[in-house]
This record gives sequence, structure tokens and C-alpha cells, in this order.
Amino acid sequence: MFEATADRFFAEPDRSIDGWETAAAAQARIVAAVDRVLAESPPGDVAIVTHGGVGTLLQCALRGVPISRALDQPGQGHWFAFERASRRVLHGWRRFESHN
Repeated sequence: MFEATADRFFAEPDRSIDGWETAAAAQARIVAAVDRVLAESPPGDVAIVTHGGVGTLLQCALRGVPISRALDQPGQGHWFAFERASRRVLHGWRRFESHN
């Protein structure tokens, strides 16, 4: 049931699904929060830890593509990276175990 709800959430980003915040509103809130964290953090790398849905919405925004599950995390335990200054995605989801 959760996966079907999540499918609808990403497929209809401007519509509240089962009382959830819209995906578009969530994405705007997430991007603003990330921008704020990066603006207030000292120079260097920053780890932003979220669940996959937040990461998916953030990746869609960073890549400038419509909200969809196409960029959804392929399973639990993944991470992606983006360049702090330009917000350019350096790579998509990778398993934690693959990071050296």
C-alpha cells in the first residue's frame, strides 16, 4: 500500500495524496532547507542524511527535471553527491558499501 501511495505522490506532484503534503511543496521546502544548511555551514563537505523520498525530490530539483520516481533510490542504503557551489549532481545513487 505504501508503494502505491508513493507512486501517486510522485506521479501527481501538485496534488495532495491521502492528506500528504504535495510533492511540489515538499520539494520546495527541501531545496530551501538544503540551501539554508549549506549557507550556514563552514566550507567543506556536508552530509545531508534523509530518507529516499527526500533525496529523490532533491535530486530532481538539482537536475532540473520534473518530479518522478525515475530518480528514486534503488533500495535502502544509498547516497548521491552534488557539488556544493553549483549544485551540479556529481553522481546518482550508489550503495554505501561501494564508497571508499
